[in-house]
Amino acid sequence: AMMNGMLHLASPVNRDRIIFKFPKWYTPEACLQFKDHFHTQVRTACQERNARTVGLKISKVVVVGDLYVGKTCLINRFCKDIFDRDYKATIGVDFEIERFEIAGVPYNLQIWDTAGQEKFKCIASAYYRGAQVIITVFDLADIKTLEHTKQWLEDALKENEPGSSFIFLVGTKKDLLSHAECERTESDAIKIAMEMQAEYWSVSAKTGENVKEFFFRMAALAFEQSMLKELEKNDETIAKIGEGDLISIDKVSTENSDSRIPANISCC
Repeated sequence: AMMNGMLHLASPVNRDRIIFKFPKWYTPEACLQFKDHFHTQVRTACQERNARTVGLKISKVVVVGDLYVGKTCLINRFCKDIFDRDYKATIGVDFEIERFEIAGVPYNLQIWDTAGQEKFKCIASAYYRGAQVIITVFDLADIKTLEHTKQWLEDALKENEPGSSFIFLVGTKKDLLSHAECERTESDAIKIAMEMQAEYWSVSAKTGENVKEFFFRMAALAFEQSMLKELEKNDETIAKIGEGDLISIDKVSTENSDSRIPANISCC
């Protein structure tokens, strides 16, 4: 059984979940990063990792927003490639796990779909914790839902460490609007995205427009951040090996003209 489990983890991911190049942003006005390559340190670490196939990385993603803005449809379009207009409202929370291979390294996204009804907010808030990505969703055809995204984001941020999450603002149902209408709503949404320090995307779960591009972009940003954090941790561990006291004494003694160790520094 153990062997089967290991084989399953090692089995290749679907071809359409492999990311080599850094995916592009939707609009330069509200984008988190402009670069088109993975960080050099990350690229090097991934190449080394390829040979060793170190443990699987996983990031938690939470999707929040008003009832009927299309949160579940957005997730289902990407994860299952289906669109069902007549689905029932999500009760409480639900989640999907999506397997990727990014820069040659296996990577999973755990995508939490939360209910948009007020009465479920207390249940959902417990699931906001530890989110590396917060996706706030609104309906491009209903401007009220855009105004409400600020409150949804505030609720999700309350449960997370400051600065620990990537934030995205996503307008759904793009297929329902004319090009001009879409542009008008987008310009309002981009202002809000900038206030939120979020990256902005417009998508359609019905036609699939921009859905895969959005999820790839989000996966690449989250993956790179978790790799950088891990590399930083490894650096800190290496720095801690050896005696810290000796280093601090050295610093003090070089600053003093007298090369003897000052009396106020204890050795124990």
